Amino acid sequence: MTDKVIPGLYLGLMSGTSLDGCDAVLMAYMDDKPRFMAGITRPYPQEMREELVRLCQAKVVDLDLVMGMDIRLAQFYAGVVQHLLDRQQIPADQIRAIGSHGQTIRHLPLADHPTTLQIGDPNLLAELTGISVVADFRRRDMAAGGQGAPLVPVFHNALFRTTAYARVVLNIGGMANITILPSIPDELVRGFDTGPGNVLLDAWAQLQINQPWDNKGHWGAAGEIIPQLLTLMLTDDYFQLPPPKSTGRERFNLNWLHQILEQARHLPTTHEQARDIQATLGALTAGSIAQAILRYAPETRQILVCGGGWHNAALISRLRSQLSDCEIISTEGFGIHPDWVEGAAFAWLAAQRLAHRPGNLPSVTGARHTVVLGGIYAGK
Repeated sequence: MTDKVIPGLYLGLMSGTSLDGCDAVLMAYMDDKPRFMAGITRPYPQEMREELVRLCQAKVVDLDLVMGMDIRLAQFYAGVVQHLLDRQQIPADQIRAIGSHGQTIRHLPLADHPTTLQIGDPNLLAELTGISVVADFRRRDMAAGGQGAPLVPVFHNALFRTTAYARVVLNIGGMANITILPSIPDELVRGFDTGPGNVLLDAWAQLQINQPWDNKGHWGAAGEIIPQLLTLMLTDDYFQLPPPKSTGRERFNLNWLHQILEQARHLPTTHEQARDIQATLGALTAGSIAQAILRYAPETRQILVCGGGWHNAALISRLRSQLSDCEIISTEGFGIHPDWVEGAAFAWLAAQRLAHRPGNLPSVTGARHTVVLGGIYAGK
């Protein structure tokens, strides 16, 4: 057991609430300072993605299907790992550990018995790759009274904090979350999910224009925001909840949107009306993010954006108009492209686990104290 990060190469796997695939990120750690080396993304096959969506959103699921997908995901992840190692010409025995987030199927931090479930069997992943795997990061925090999410803020704090001015790191994945990094060294870091990021935008684009996402936000940008619909969306209880808080696809999904549309009596009958709903969903994501930053981090002067939402130019434009006092830029200028930050975070968390260091921030998750996150599944 050690309290110092073991130098070497670590690999992070991240498959988030967008359900679009798996990111694999290779990081080098020397003297506790992580350095990005390489990253790849492999999309889920369409059939696998559709089954995952059903598992995430169904009220009742077939346990056999969950168990089967647990194995299939591990096999898929092993293929992604091998592809990255082959491309970098690095043998598996040079990797200290894989930090595997797994695919979230349920996240229920406010249930009578709070719990969360990520699948992608780490036992099989370790066997197939021969590399030690660190997985099941979230439940130890929940055991200590936390929400098990978001976990990436501890990594944001290590890489992006400065005493020059207050920063927010904004991750726009399926859900959107912020990390509030004060400029005062002793001030606590805070962070929470602000609400839907890309999840509703992607789902509506898939349904209406048969595209996996709205490329750069162009389709929605051509529409008109429907004020009454946006107001109704923002009445969801989640947006009024104080942090710490976290959410997921089990709450914000197409069923949620259809219920809102029925309440508003705004069921689309034309392409133009569907496009206006997409514009309104963009306003929902941008507005809920801006509302959270203005309320909980009004001193913010710089916002570093990561996640797939950075590629939605219309969404970033809305954020800039609503947060005009802030400089909004990507994380790329700070050493990690926006696409790779979350994967890099789980490589970092794997290194923390092997060093027996805490991986959570109680000020973010609401846990009673810091804890060491994740279980270790030994490789060959």
